[in-house]
Amino acid sequence: MFEKLLPYDTAHLILRSYQQYYYNYKRVTKRAQIRFEHRDWRGMQADARERLTLYRDQVGKTTKEVVKLLGSLSSDDDTWKKIKQYYLEEVSNFATRNIAETFYNSIFRHSHRGLSVDKDLMFVLATATYREFRSTIPIHQTFFLIEPLEHIFRQVFHFFTFDAQWEDMERDIQYICDTLRESLTPGELPRHARIELLKSVFYRNKGAYIVGRLHLEDRITPFIIPLLHKENGIFADALLLDYNDVSSIFSYNRSYFLVDVDIVSETVDFLKSILPTKSLGELYNSIGFEKHGKTVLYRDYLRHMERTLDKFDHAPGIKGMVMAVFTTPSYNMVFKVIKDRFAAPKQVTEDEVKRKYEMVFFHDRVGRMADSHVFEQFLFERSRFSEELLQYLMEEAPSKVKIKGDIVEIRHLYIEKKMIPLNLFLDQATTEEAEEVINDYGKAIKQLAAVNIFPGDMLLKNFGVTRLKRVVFYDYDEIGPLTDYNFRRIPEAETYEEELSSEPFYSVGPNDIFPEEFRRFLIGRRDIRDIFYRLHGDLYDVGFWIDTQKKLEAGYLFDVFPYRQRLRFAKRYPR
Repeated sequence: MFEKLLPYDTAHLILRSYQQYYYNYKRVTKRAQIRFEHRDWRGMQADARERLTLYRDQVGKTTKEVVKLLGSLSSDDDTWKKIKQYYLEEVSNFATRNIAETFYNSIFRHSHRGLSVDKDLMFVLATATYREFRSTIPIHQTFFLIEPLEHIFRQVFHFFTFDAQWEDMERDIQYICDTLRESLTPGELPRHARIELLKSVFYRNKGAYIVGRLHLEDRITPFIIPLLHKENGIFADALLLDYNDVSSIFSYNRSYFLVDVDIVSETVDFLKSILPTKSLGELYNSIGFEKHGKTVLYRDYLRHMERTLDKFDHAPGIKGMVMAVFTTPSYNMVFKVIKDRFAAPKQVTEDEVKRKYEMVFFHDRVGRMADSHVFEQFLFERSRFSEELLQYLMEEAPSKVKIKGDIVEIRHLYIEKKMIPLNLFLDQATTEEAEEVINDYGKAIKQLAAVNIFPGDMLLKNFGVTRLKRVVFYDYDEIGPLTDYNFRRIPEAETYEEELSSEPFYSVGPNDIFPEEFRRFLIGRRDIRDIFYRLHGDLYDVGFWIDTQKKLEAGYLFDVFPYRQRLRFAKRYPR
């Protein structure tokens, strides 16, 4: 009798599912402070992984329920138009309206496999400004900076309370005050100087971050206090006031924060004020709403295509054996398509490549692995492709690329932030730049090893250089857990024939790695190779790798800081 209400019932089924997802999301996030107080770092990492699975699990479960409820109408466009309208009416005044719309999109896409975006049936464009809600109570706490500063920061630390002892609060307050005073123009504080600190603390791995902004008369700068918790208690590890240092903490190459926010869009607004070059999508990603970050990325792409005329072309660098990569000069992202066939000596399969990308998504990226968004049935205007590029894609990935009139549809692709390939950067670098970047290349390999990642193919072309000259790995087809590999020394030749042999005279297993060989092929230029050996010669020694493996297998968690060592109070103010 009430079949007309089926679209309404379906809209509410999706809405209830979204609310359940959001409750679970918030509950996992709220555990972060408890983990930090108890120094439960393994639990913190497990929660970060669990939170990443919540969305897909809820979407998968709800899609089955929706298809069952709708029955034969599950593919009826008119029915879905009504469902969308009812859903919009219900979420219009939500504090998380845009994220709720993204959740609806996911249900629709999962119930219409193989279908590309549909503006009539999905929330392809935002239905309102992303500032979906304004809080009646500010999401930040304001502290006016007047002397003595020490008194102000006592108030700050009594606002952010933890169920754990502080190692030496007065010492840390003095460090913060001294660092702040050093950053200001000598003399009195500017009139009306203040700090505004988000009430929510940001957690990731072993760290907690008080995030805020410093208001001076003519400018706003970041104001971040990283906190650590060790055997003797909690302590402030640094005060970060420089944009580049803070940008690195919120980098797209890092795992997402666990942060309990009430008004998501206002938090993004706040972060945008101290990180103006970050896109809104990146900021949503950084605080854990990566699915909505993906939605925002797609909307940004659509706007960019409308405002520009340049064509897609091959991405700079050596063409990959596994991926076909293209971009436009004006767009700061690259598009990667898995080829149908891989040239020798690559032996991985397409499914294995997808699993590698999945592995990176769930792993601690430690600022050294590029974040990727995967898209299905992605549509491009054919006019934006050169015939040469289109022919290349059709030859390399015919199962994934289809031309439908004026549209190019790619069945499966990844979108990543654009970087300068390390080999190309070094070709144009000064000696000073080359030393800085090749040093960071070595640090990148070591930091990946510290979180149980071995890149596999460590050639320079597989690493990129960011705007901040940070080296990041982005070729995942040979990546794997460091503890899965067998690091060996090359045996000494016992005969003259063995010594002259062009082929190995010793057995080599599929996971055998000989670090001594890195010296021959990692870096071509002699001058840069010499710099690398001087700074990171231990990477050629099997002892480094075996020692790291033993620590990882024993459960040791390495400290990898997302800010420069010289900024740490322990370095600035040696005890």
